[in-house]
Amino acid sequence: MIIKHVALDTVCGITSILPDNQVPEIAFAGKSNVGKSSLINALMNRKSLARTSSSPGKTQTINFYNINHEMYLVDLPGYGYAKVSQSVKEQWGKLIEKYLHHSKQLKAVFLLVDIRHRPSENDKMMYDWIVYNGYDPIIIATKADKLKRSQIQKYLKEVREGLKLPSETKVIPFSAMSKQGREEIWELIEDFLHHDGGQEE
Repeated sequence: MIIKHVALDTVCGITSILPDNQVPEIAFAGKSNVGKSSLINALMNRKSLARTSSSPGKTQTINFYNINHEMYLVDLPGYGYAKVSQSVKEQWGKLIEKYLHHSKQLKAVFLLVDIRHRPSENDKMMYDWIVYNGYDPIIIATKADKLKRSQIQKYLKEVREGLKLPSETKVIPFSAMSKQGREEIWELIEDFLHHDGGQEE
């Protein structure tokens, strides 16, 4: 996709009403500091439209990025950050749940996990939750540049086993540094845009 226009259109907090968008949405979920903002910046070819931070828990809202007035990339709040109180975590959970339930335009959900670590309990819970809401998440294994090329397949296998993924579920290694995986992710997004519905047939 040739990116001609990008803008952060809508920011939804815990008490906000979700926007009634008229164009397709592609959502990105993942725990705090897994690299969601870096991925979204890489997809948009922008260095810092999505704010990145070394302190986890930065994204506490649902952020809707308008691409070419044709679609939205949706950055969901990070989960599993220890320094946030339980009540705030629960509010974030409700916010994500509300979005997954009520968005009429959501076509696909990508779940980001750190390729270097076995999926955490929070990762597993989020994966199961997305499936429960009727979507088949595509897994993006971030920070692939931190591994040697020869190690990647071994760690991808651990991600698959840790999340108990069906064999047909795609797992894409991604690096915000080298942009490895960027084209493959865009191809999948464009496939979803050309097929109605978030679920795979």
